[in-house]
Amino acid sequence: MSEKTLKDLQGEVHEYISQFKEGYFQPLTMLARMSEEVGELAREVNHRFGEKPKKPDEEDNSIELELGDILFITICFANSLGIDLAEAHDKVMHKFRTRDANRWTKINTEPET
Repeated sequence: MSEKTLKDLQGEVHEYISQFKEGYFQPLTMLARMSEEVGELAREVNHRFGEKPKKPDEEDNSIELELGDILFITICFANSLGIDLAEAHDKVMHKFRTRDANRWTKINTEPET
């Protein structure tokens, strides 16, 4: 399997959505869908790592698939608003590297003498 860039992912999702007359959902609908998907991820994490095991008759979902759903809706949201996710990522990383540069305890990567 080849590595895909964010641009590749955005293009693939756009190609998929473009085959339907309805196209992308409106921003508020997109946000509601994203919230639903995050809730489904929370449920899976709670079942796997939390205090609430699944009922015996409950369907098996996976954290991987729920994260995939969140990625898909995030890409749809970005595409619908004309946002380049690679640019957005670069801006966020710059923010973390500057604003939060000394916020966390860094791992010492230099050998001790």
